[in-house]
Amino acid sequence: MLKKRLIFTLLVQNGCFMLSRNFSLQAAGDINWVREHYDFESIAFSIDELVILDVDRGTRSIAKFSSILAEIGKNCFMPIAAGGGIRGVEDAQRLLKSGADKIVINTPLFTDPDLVRTLVKRFGSQCVIASIDYRRVGEEGEVLIKNGTHPTGMSVPEAVSLAQRLGAGELYLTSVTRDGTGQGLDLDYVSRIGADVSVPIIISGGAGTFGHLSSAIRMENIAAVSTANLFNFMSDNLTEARRHIVESGTPLAMWEKMDRVTIND
Repeated sequence: MLKKRLIFTLLVQNGCFMLSRNFSLQAAGDINWVREHYDFESIAFSIDELVILDVDRGTRSIAKFSSILAEIGKNCFMPIAAGGGIRGVEDAQRLLKSGADKIVINTPLFTDPDLVRTLVKRFGSQCVIASIDYRRVGEEGEVLIKNGTHPTGMSVPEAVSLAQRLGAGELYLTSVTRDGTGQGLDLDYVSRIGADVSVPIIISGGAGTFGHLSSAIRMENIAAVSTANLFNFMSDNLTEARRHIVESGTPLAMWEKMDRVTIND
């Protein structure tokens, strides 16, 4: 049985790390703030993967985002997925050279599917994560692009089908309605969608407690759960979240931190 995954997501805008609620952003701090509150060398033993997304609403700079990515990745011994503003193969290549193991694609899924096909062919499906942001409209979900500002006119099942046809190796589903509320993830809806999905699903948007994370990750068709709630999961809370999930009976890989050994000449 494949191990489920606990993922932590960082949102970046113009060099600042952001809090998000229903995709409305508020600055939390710069790279120094992140260093102060998160020791990524230690976090590597609490989560299985780190996602870093450029959510800038203005003109994005792949160069600037790549430098932030490289800085975070220096002592980060876990897989990193990065995305936001990828509009060509060169952009994706730059993120991969800056420390990303996977790339996250959102808007081009709907505006430039040929680019997605090219990325899959160039880097492999396992390297391409299709990010699908949606808001609930009654019982259905409406897919949004451009940081949740523009509706595509496509339903979530249609978007999921498109992403799979283009060859994406994973789906990253985020509920704009639940995002940042801490009221729980959109489990019922994702459960219905996931029945016909053949690739791993990462669910995001709404996690506020350890119980929310464990409830999501126990579901059969969910491969991973992600939280971007910076304040709820500071200090040792990511470690505690992982322990809670494991004690709930969900198979997660267990990492043991080794003491540093200093060798003197």
